[in-house]
Amino acid sequence: MIIALITGALAGWMAGNLMDSDGSLLRNIILGLLGGIVGRFILKAVGIYSYGFIGDIIVAVIGACLLIYLARKLDN
Repeated sequence: MIIALITGALAGWMAGNLMDSDGSLLRNIILGLLGGIVGRFILKAVGIYSYGFIGDIIVAVIGACLLIYLARKLDN
């Protein structure tokens, strides 16, 4: 559980920096955790799987970036 929160926070923070989005620690954790779910689902659908801590972070960052992008599109 604690590892998932750390991974989520790290992935959310990285996605926020990549997408130039500001947010609190709680927002980054939520974004990273949801990004992990979205990223894993999308990459699994195309046959790409992640292994290990680094792979999980990369997948979560991809998913979180996608969520930030979609939120910006829906906001406009």
